[in-house]
Amino acid sequence: MAGTKALLMLENFIDGKFSPCSSYIDSYDPSTGEVYCRVPNSGKDEIEAAVKAAREAFPGWSSRSPQERSRVLNQVADLLEQSLEEFAQAESKDQGKTLALARTMDIPRSVQNFRFFASSILHHTSECTQMDHLGCMHYTVRTPVGVAGLISPWNLPLYLLTWKIAPAMAAGNTVVAKPSELTSVTAWMLCTLLDKAGVPPGVVNIVFGTGPRVGEALVSHPEVPLISFTGSQPTAERITQLSAPHCKKLSLELGGKNPAIIFEDANLDECIPATVRSSFANQGEICLCTSRIFVQKSIYTEFLKRFVEATRKWKVGIPSDPLASMGALISKAHLEKVRSYVKRALAEGAQIWCGEGVDKLNLPARNQAGYFMLPTVITDIKDESCCMTEEIFGPVTCVVPFDSEEEVIERANNVKYGLAATVWSSNVGRVHRVAKKLQSGLVWTNCWLIRELNLPFGGMKSSGIGREGAKDSYDFFTEIKTITVKH
Repeated sequence: MAGTKALLMLENFIDGKFSPCSSYIDSYDPSTGEVYCRVPNSGKDEIEAAVKAAREAFPGWSSRSPQERSRVLNQVADLLEQSLEEFAQAESKDQGKTLALARTMDIPRSVQNFRFFASSILHHTSECTQMDHLGCMHYTVRTPVGVAGLISPWNLPLYLLTWKIAPAMAAGNTVVAKPSELTSVTAWMLCTLLDKAGVPPGVVNIVFGTGPRVGEALVSHPEVPLISFTGSQPTAERITQLSAPHCKKLSLELGGKNPAIIFEDANLDECIPATVRSSFANQGEICLCTSRIFVQKSIYTEFLKRFVEATRKWKVGIPSDPLASMGALISKAHLEKVRSYVKRALAEGAQIWCGEGVDKLNLPARNQAGYFMLPTVITDIKDESCCMTEEIFGPVTCVVPFDSEEEVIERANNVKYGLAATVWSSNVGRVHRVAKKLQSGLVWTNCWLIRELNLPFGGMKSSGIGREGAKDSYDFFTEIKTITVKH
């Protein structure tokens, strides 16, 4: 299998140069289940070299003006945009997502991340107050923190990596980044653009490998004062433990168990296609995906019938199929985990309306061993079920009825997560009322996943600590200092 054709061999990018590693791990093509790439299995030595390079590059990069850093970030964006198709093809193959999604969302948003922070860095202002009676003036300055440790996940690989790299660089920090070992290819490809864009050696270092080896070495390094992490809650707990002795700045963007609340006055013609998308986009592997759908009783039967019909029309296919709505899940282990939730729901007496175990998956012969799963709709399930309380992170959603506004708010809030929610209603007063009471960092009403990058992004409760966005990212990647001058 692996010997039939040459495997893609990735290398770490440290101090502006690619360097091989002494050991490697296999990376699989999710659509075939075959090894197609080998990723460095880095550890402490590689992190030590990367941190050293980043520390040495910091004085020069941080002393550049915001305008100079902005110009470099825009150049990265231009080069990435020129290579959009090449990056989209690589992202789709590496992650399993459809090529159409990589072309229209992942890579364009990665370009936008660089452009957005290249612009926003030019518009931050500082505070100044006077105390004339004491002959003093106070003002604040913000300075870059130093070496930023950035850890990004496998579901939106380049999209979420650049969402961290761009603001870190813009604010004047240098970077040591660890992408997921499951999806490292586009991060490796990005390295080839950095030198062309004028990024000095050592400003961005990318070290590949697993969390327990390279992730822990990065997080526990005493000369990395800041960690930005997107991923699971158990990993975030470990990061918090390792960071505590060093009092590091932490930004943790974690999971969600996101509700959609559909009131009887919702416009179902808009709501149903949007809710199918919010449940199953990117195979349900987005932290913002809807996995609990609360529908008011008077429209429950109609909603369920139409929702299942619409879900069945979502085609699961090979990522390159232009008609496919969903591709493959990230790994065999993850596919088995997602399927296990459906089995547990059945054991609890739930009903599966479509998808796993109900409908047949049709795939080409060479993709039979790929990690594909049909979008699955579950009903007759209790709020206490693991399918209603735990993040499944796959194409599975539960539909349950509710009676009143007060009841559904309480039920929607009755999980440990608080990342995103959607509310569907034509009553403006209700929309505002419910949005305010939901324990959620983001609430979309009558839409889903429309993002304004200026505004804060992040969750409550176990969905994380901190926010990302224009001002929030700038605040996180800088230290504030108050200076008092007596005249």
